Amino acid sequence: MIDLKRNSKKEPVKATGLRTRASSSYSPNQKEDFKISRGRFSNFLTCKRCFYLDRVKGLDPPGTPGWTLNETTDLLLKKEFDYCRERQIPHRLFIDNDLSHLVPFDHPEIDDWRNSLHKGLMLRHKDTNIILTGGVDDIWQHKITKQLIVVDYKSQAKLGRVDKQDYLDDPYHEGYKIQMDFYAYLLKGMGFDVHKTSYFLVCNAKRDDEEFNKRMNFDEYLVPYDWNIDWIEEKIEAMVSLMNKDQIPEPNLSCKNCAYSEQYAKLVCNPMKNDSKEIQGNLF
Repeated sequence: MIDLKRNSKKEPVKATGLRTRASSSYSPNQKEDFKISRGRFSNFLTCKRCFYLDRVKGLDPPGTPGWTLNETTDLLLKKEFDYCRERQIPHRLFIDNDLSHLVPFDHPEIDDWRNSLHKGLMLRHKDTNIILTGGVDDIWQHKITKQLIVVDYKSQAKLGRVDKQDYLDDPYHEGYKIQMDFYAYLLKGMGFDVHKTSYFLVCNAKRDDEEFNKRMNFDEYLVPYDWNIDWIEEKIEAMVSLMNKDQIPEPNLSCKNCAYSEQYAKLVCNPMKNDSKEIQGNLF
């Protein structure tokens, strides 16, 4: 998509390709604290060049539209679980899935932990200036062991029932598992006892209904996932090491952002040096 930069009045303004807030960019070996979100960590795992240009060089990449329907599903689910949280009673899904020993975790900072834009879970990485953050959808608690259970809401619209194993094996859902691993890593680092099993609460919109009639119906699934944080420490160390270097890393060869940027630069900066057939062959 083509993204236009707009001001607070939603009026188009000149786009520079760079972020204006200096604190959002990291200077190699800086001493001041710097936050790295779960999303930025995932970017590092996906393409180191894109991550570096974003966090260190301050490039302002094109944005993507908000997922307002997904956000609405999340909002309504949070209202349901907050009702149960206040009363410390099992949610209807717990009863339906033989999990009546669970309740939504009641903690004074739960709203902060769910605020991914401004707060979220926070953990300083060892004795460095890097603060890792992540906004969790919800946290449940085992009433007997008091262990915490990480939960993430997912909305989708696919025909048929959701097979739990297929859901976890889907290559496009690999990032979901990384997300859960990261949240568990943060909570354990913050001193909490985290249950080995986390849950994806998958809301699947039914596409085989006969009519819309101003309503979408959903099937709900709890997909259990046993998180693994054994790999995270090494990757965080590699991420911090990269941020403290002055050299732009090589791209992921499968990164479409990097491939597009390379072809764009060829066409715009050196139009006379590029044979159209050669470029077409590279593009397709």
